[in-house]
Order: sequence, then C-alpha cells, then structure tokens
Amino acid sequence: MPHTAVTPAFDALLDVNAPVRTIGSGFIFTEGPIWHPSEHHLTFSDMPGDVRRRWDGANITEVARPSHKGNGMTYDASLNLMVCEHATSSVVRIAPDGTRVVLASHFEGKELNSPNDIVVKSDGSIWFTDPWYGRMPHYGVERPRELGWQGVFRLPPGGGDPELMVDRHMFSQPNGLCFCPDESKLYVNDTEQANIRVFYLKGDKLDGGRIFASGIRDGRLPGVPDGMKCDAQGNVWVTAPGGLWVYAPSGALIGKVAIPEQAANLHWGGHDWHTLFVTAGTSVYAVPTRIGPRREPFMSASSPPAGTEPLMLDTARCALIIQDMQNDVIMDGGAFAETGSPDHCRAQQNIPKTADLAAHCRKLGVPVIHVWFKNPPGGQGLTLNAPLFEGVLDNNALVEGTWGSEPAPGLEAQAGDHIVTKNRMSAWEGTRLETILKAEGRDILIQCGAWTNMSVEHTARTGADKGYVMVIPEDGCSTMNADWHRASIDYAMTNVALVTKVSSVIAALR
Repeated sequence: MPHTAVTPAFDALLDVNAPVRTIGSGFIFTEGPIWHPSEHHLTFSDMPGDVRRRWDGANITEVARPSHKGNGMTYDASLNLMVCEHATSSVVRIAPDGTRVVLASHFEGKELNSPNDIVVKSDGSIWFTDPWYGRMPHYGVERPRELGWQGVFRLPPGGGDPELMVDRHMFSQPNGLCFCPDESKLYVNDTEQANIRVFYLKGDKLDGGRIFASGIRDGRLPGVPDGMKCDAQGNVWVTAPGGLWVYAPSGALIGKVAIPEQAANLHWGGHDWHTLFVTAGTSVYAVPTRIGPRREPFMSASSPPAGTEPLMLDTARCALIIQDMQNDVIMDGGAFAETGSPDHCRAQQNIPKTADLAAHCRKLGVPVIHVWFKNPPGGQGLTLNAPLFEGVLDNNALVEGTWGSEPAPGLEAQAGDHIVTKNRMSAWEGTRLETILKAEGRDILIQCGAWTNMSVEHTARTGADKGYVMVIPEDGCSTMNADWHRASIDYAMTNVALVTKVSSVIAALR
C-alpha cells in the first residue's frame, strides 16, 4: 500500500514504499500510543474494551483492567504516566509503582466532559482537550453533560485547577493537540469541524486561533482528525481519511501515510525514535520514518535498570566537551548536509539537549570546552592522508572565518567557556585540550558532539588511553544516520566510555 507524496518535501520524511507492519490486532478500538524512553515499550489503550496494554517488541500484555476507558496518554518528565480517562472525566497521573492521582476532574464546579488527548510542556504544565466522546455509548459511559461546551485546558506547573485556554464555543469536538518544536505554537484539531487551528503562546496564554488546515475529510475513505503530533522539523502529522495527512509548518499538505484501518492516534518510538506507531481500529501498526518527533520533556528522561545505583558525578572533577557542533557539520545548507547529518542531529535533538547540558554545567561551575575543526583558507597544512580530510578539502568545508566553521545556533561559546581548535578527528591531536584539563584539575570528561562514529569516538578512545573517565550521553551525539550512531554507541563506545543519557548526566551533576 504505497503512501502519497503530495510535494517533493515528503520524501525527506518517509519513503513512499515504507512498509506498514502490524504489531498487534484483534482489539476493539485502539488509542493513545506512548513510547517509554528507557524501558523501550509501547503502551496503548483499548478504550471500549476498558484495557491498557503494552508491547515490549515481542509480546503484548495487559497492564490495567479496568482502565477507566483511558484514551490519550503521555509521560511527564519524571516518567509518570498521564492518562485521559473517559469513564471518570478525569486527567490522572499514574506513578511507576501504580499510585494513581487525579489531577483534574471539574471546571467551575462542573464535571469535565471527557478529557481526550494530552501533552506536557517543558515548563511542566499539562494541556488537554475535552470533547464529550467519553459520554457516548461504546467510547465511554453514557451520561448527561454538565458543561455544555467543549474546551482546551491547561494545568499549571506544580498543580492547580484547570484553566480554560480558548473561547468555550470555539470548538465542536477538540481532539488532538501538539506543540511545535520550540513550543511557540500549539496546534489543536477539531474532529467535527475537520480542521486544525494554530495558536501562538504568549507566556502562559494563547493568542489567535487561526485555521491552519481545513477540509480534512473524504467521503470515500474512513478517517477523521483525531490524534496529532509534530515532528522534529515542525511538520504536523494528523489522523485523517485513509491514514495520516502531513502538513508543512506553512499549512501546505505535503503527503499522506496509508494505514489499513481508520487511524485514531500516533506516536514515535523505537531505539532511535524513527518508528511511527499508529493505533487504528482493531490494530496497532508501525511505520519506519526518516524523521523523528519534536522533543517532548519525557523523551530525555531515563530510569536506571532495576537493582542498579543511579549515576553520580563529582562536579569538581568533570568537564564538558562539545565537539564539532558546527554549521558545515550538522546544519541544513552546510557542506556535509547531503550526508544526512542535519536530519540525524534533529532526530536526536542533539542541539537543544547539548545546550541544556552546557547551561547546567555552567551553573555548577563545570568547565565547558568547545572543540572546533578549523580548515585554513586553501587547505594550507591540511594533510590528505584519509578520505575524511579529502572530503573537507573537496567540499571547501569548515574554512576558518566562514559561516560553515561557526558553531551551530544555540551552541555558541559563552563567557568563561574554553575554545580548542583542531584539524584532526580527535580533539587531543595537536591541540591544547589536555593543558586546559590539567589546569582545571579535571579527569572526568562528559563528551557531546558530532559525528558519533568518527570524531566523538576517536576522542573517547584516546581519552580512555590517557587515563580519563569518558562519559558519553548518547542523545547528545549524532552522525549521518541512526545505524552508524548505534554501531558506535552499542559496540565500540561501551568498551571505552560510560554510555548514558543527557538527562542522567544532568541528574548526576549535583
């Protein structure tokens, strides 16, 4: 069943011949898929069946019965499961140990309709839609409505009463919602009106509410706007007739994903966040994509394996190395953009994660060391003994004084940071890196950068040989594609470094 590229831009997101794999079937109506970032499993709802299930990559098991006819789900930054319950008209938080806490059930003294879909913003606020499907037969528990209108709500960081964020009569049946990558915009779709609205965030308020996309209907095919997610580039993926429709940030339709049954919701997951899971009718499907999701707070979270101690790092011994995060290496329009490096960098959310880690290190007094490859004009003094260096010269890349050699936006050096320049793969070769480390008294090196299987790995290997403890937060690294990244992380790096996550390093630095 081929997918449809409406514009050439779709090819960068999905192969039109990408297979649609069934990972489970025989349910009543599936909803709410969500991927656990450290335990690597997919949780989903069988809403009319009043069951919550989990797929671990091989088997599907029940994790809750009854589930209060749960619908949309997500995790917060602490990996508590957030569930919209149709049967109780509530938003609830379920801790890993099963403790259930009701976060919202009423507005102005009246019971909510039936919270439907949910997303957590980076400030910890919780946003959810509230149509009345959960008061209909089959999808919930039939009962009278108390509000008489359908809204979009926000729960403040740290808790509190629901805040109505839109005009109470704007939506007929608000359903899917998602933020754009930088959280400056919120998208909300309306199943009954068959459209998507976009709002601009002004602090903790919404501004506008213009129509972003309309006419999401086709009488020949089953499907309506329901679940919705934003990818790393800001494209909006929404359930629609025939499967999923994908819109560019401009609102232009760029492609369609064909799903065998009526799609209800979607979420990315898998080891590299490049598998799109789609709950549809009686089944759950998986589609490989060339793009990953926009970064949500929970995606950087991780839990230590059972029986292990959490990572602990002595800030007085640590330094952070940020290597080769330069425009030509990882940005669109750079000399090496055609390698796929910008796409993998976005999929890893490498820039914002590394920036978060650098900000945390500066706050704690941990030195931040930028290592930049600088190619002298004309390649003077650059040896051509390896294909990598030939590529630098052939592409006129990383030339000192040009845009290509500058740090990627968001990773500029700050006051007090160190800058090391090189024209080798390793950060050690011919540089003053070790002089800085000796002067600062640092022997635990946290290393982020590009490319994982080349410069990052070379630096980690040499650092280990020199007697340094190398810590590699793998989601703070990227390369040309996920396969190359995983080959380095899962094999070579495990022998020379402690491989972990950015969130674990931040938590370990106290």
